[in-house]
Amino acid sequence: MTGVVVTGGPGSGKTSLIEALAHAGHGIEPEAGRAIIRQQQAEDGLALPWRDRALFAQRMLEHDIEAYDRSRSAAGLVFHDRGVPDVIGYLTLCGLPIPDHMSQAAAALRYHPKVFIAPPWPEIFGQDAERRQDFDEAKRTFDAMAAVYPTYGYELVEMPKATVAERAAFVLDHLGLV
Repeated sequence: MTGVVVTGGPGSGKTSLIEALAHAGHGIEPEAGRAIIRQQQAEDGLALPWRDRALFAQRMLEHDIEAYDRSRSAAGLVFHDRGVPDVIGYLTLCGLPIPDHMSQAAAALRYHPKVFIAPPWPEIFGQDAERRQDFDEAKRTFDAMAAVYPTYGYELVEMPKATVAERAAFVLDHLGLV
């Protein structure tokens, strides 16, 4: 079917929303970054954002392509905690060049035309072992994602700063599912 992307900066409530949508019976694809960080930390790998950002981005791309492929064979909508264009936004944020194969993947692999973006929200922002970014970087990440998705032809829909249930209802309403 079709994947629906939820993007934004770290600590803005994306994952909580994705989990609520899963609890409501919708298909989901978790964020690539956290999974890669956990795996790389477990094996003392190099594909960590504080060791090799370009390699980290490549691993995120691979993960997101696999998630995209899974969602295309799903029976209904699948909500993605970030999508392939997020990798482009990440590289832009880091000041790194965008390899042609990544830009081509972001252009070719199409999600639902509406992308939901979570704004920076200091009241819920937090850091942990995998989320080392500070709030300033979270805001810059939001700005990078807000810039990259429209360049690939997506319509951004900014989510309200609201409860998880209200955000879920907002997303489902915008998709015509309620």
